[in-house]
Amino acid sequence: MSDLKVNKNDIADLEKSDREEGAGLTAAQYRQKMQRRKEVQAQRVAERSLEKGLIIVHTGNGKGKTTAALGMVLRSLGHGYRVAIVQFIKGAWEPAEKAAFAPWGEQIEFHALGEGFTWETQDRERDVQKAQEAWAMALNLIRNPAVRLVLLDEVNIALKHGFLSVAQVLAGLEEKPEDTHVILTGRGAPAELIDRADLVTEMTLIKHPFREQGVKAQAGIEF
Repeated sequence: MSDLKVNKNDIADLEKSDREEGAGLTAAQYRQKMQRRKEVQAQRVAERSLEKGLIIVHTGNGKGKTTAALGMVLRSLGHGYRVAIVQFIKGAWEPAEKAAFAPWGEQIEFHALGEGFTWETQDRERDVQKAQEAWAMALNLIRNPAVRLVLLDEVNIALKHGFLSVAQVLAGLEEKPEDTHVILTGRGAPAELIDRADLVTEMTLIKHPFREQGVKAQAGIEF
């Protein structure tokens, strides 16, 4: 590490210069810039040594909320962790994800407990019942210290429609072991959940072929 002092102004300057992609710099200036960047990054890493189980929310109107969560599932499996998935809405059909994760055997639990979207079921009382059953399953998994990551897929939709209460979900999250990660997906995540979460990502819809081009849902992309 050189004697170059690293502070918040350095970080701001570097972020600005990164956007400029080093335009107009000589080779020596670019090397100096990258050395400075390396020092800032090293300091950032050194200052962040805490590990904890995270509450993660994927929300927004854009596509990719579940897909991003499944990427974390795959990563956790690759590290040898036990993982569980509970699908709150999408269980009306056999999801391709369940087949894809089958080779992992007992390292992963996959529970598709919904019966489809509200316009398909048309039975609010049963929707509430199925959501509560899914939550009971999810809560057992969240409490289990042997399960490192729990994905609650489309639980935000169940919250949005009032099939679950925000209070019961927040209370359940407080019961998770310290090292357990919980991911909650679905558009319309309530403000209280967002406030409680450690990591929140909002997917923004810019274009969608279903809406603009009349392209139907396709295997491998939507399901």
